[in-house]
Amino acid sequence: MKNFIKISVLSLIMCLFLSCEKDSKNGNNESRDFIVAFAEQSISYLDIKSTKNISLIFSDVAIESGSVEIRVKATNAEYGSDFETLPAVSDEVLIVPFVKGDKGAEFTFKNIEFPWRRQDMTIQFQIERVNYKGANALIQGYNLMAISFDAALGGILSPAIGGPSQPFQVYVDLGGKATYPIKRDAWDLAFYSGKEDVVKINGAVYMAAGKLAFNDIDKVNEGHVNEMKKLVQIGTFDAANTAYIDHTSGNLDFTAINKISDNDVENNVYLLNLGFLPGTGNVAPGAVNITGDERGWMKIRILKRNDGYLLQYANLNDVTHNEVVISKNEAFNFTFFSLKDFKIVNVEPSKKKWDLNFTVFTNTVDQNGTPKGSYGFSDFIVINRYGGVKAYQVEIPKGDKKFYKQFTKQDIVESHLSSDLTTIGGNWRDVANAKVLNRDVFYVIKDSKGNFYKMRMLGFMNEKGERGYPKFEYSLLY
Repeated sequence: MKNFIKISVLSLIMCLFLSCEKDSKNGNNESRDFIVAFAEQSISYLDIKSTKNISLIFSDVAIESGSVEIRVKATNAEYGSDFETLPAVSDEVLIVPFVKGDKGAEFTFKNIEFPWRRQDMTIQFQIERVNYKGANALIQGYNLMAISFDAALGGILSPAIGGPSQPFQVYVDLGGKATYPIKRDAWDLAFYSGKEDVVKINGAVYMAAGKLAFNDIDKVNEGHVNEMKKLVQIGTFDAANTAYIDHTSGNLDFTAINKISDNDVENNVYLLNLGFLPGTGNVAPGAVNITGDERGWMKIRILKRNDGYLLQYANLNDVTHNEVVISKNEAFNFTFFSLKDFKIVNVEPSKKKWDLNFTVFTNTVDQNGTPKGSYGFSDFIVINRYGGVKAYQVEIPKGDKKFYKQFTKQDIVESHLSSDLTTIGGNWRDVANAKVLNRDVFYVIKDSKGNFYKMRMLGFMNEKGERGYPKFEYSLLY
């Protein structure tokens, strides 16, 4: 996958350390606590073909020598056959020494067999004891660290959607701690790879599609569609215009383009509103600039061919058309096609390698309970419905500041899980008025492998108050 960006979880332990520092101004001369934590919460096994140094960080310089005792638990892996450590593990305990003057410590993890014998191994390291007499020793922050192929313990990620114009969609793999950015105007049509023959349009650029009373694409010209152009748009505040967008839940029974029929004559030509380019230029703090120039109009017709699709496409007044065969690829939810570049393009990661998509989204809106049709939303999150991901929202009791931290796997209500694309959506922020984060909700996410995570948003603006800079934290529930 091109444009792959691997994100290392940045430790926030220093925030805890600062609270323990002495205050020279008020005469507090008591020694500071000596806090120990892992520098990272998770490391991908895929990054370790040979060896990897695992770091521990201290809140202060050690004034005496000491050691850290770490419990090692292996799942589907054997010490001495699949991995080793330096220093060595004895009775499932790894003792990492440090000396006076050290600001941290480390040990070496060694992968013995490459290629790996299997790819479901997980090695968990838990700090159990700090042997140190120089100060009061505490274990805080990341006391647990795991090396795994696809079930990261969690961390903090900042999907790079690009600021106020939000020019990128960013796919997030929670298990792999990875993000995959793609320009949101890089594609137009998404051809479903499942059993059904369905094609979706790109709601991230506010596309719309309307069915015409023609099944010969070459007979359609601009004169046939002038009136329909007024309808095939989003944001018209007409409840009926939802007919021209894909259902916001992701239900493939209700797409703007009808399911493709086995009978060619039943597959009509569609008027395609290509939406807008991402905006350009500066905006006021708290504002967005999602829409730029219009991308224009085209006509398309889609037929079934073998176990795939035949796409016919042309400009509105063209009397001939182009054709391309789109094959299904079961490793992916969809195959994507660009009508700008006239080719298949890489967009989503494989269906089991992403969970969330931070994106601009075509949603529906109402006013005082009255439906007002389709409308564009920024700062939006959709789940990987077609890859098997589900989620639900949890409301935090008022005033309970420990609720999120104390929420465990035992607290999950699986009957609340939903496959609706918009389960997370934009409920976590208010951008209509105050431009604030809703700190009273978080989300439970079940990935395609059956792992459960809790996830909450930490922000969506940068230090200048500019939108388009989301940040979230998540943790594996086990």
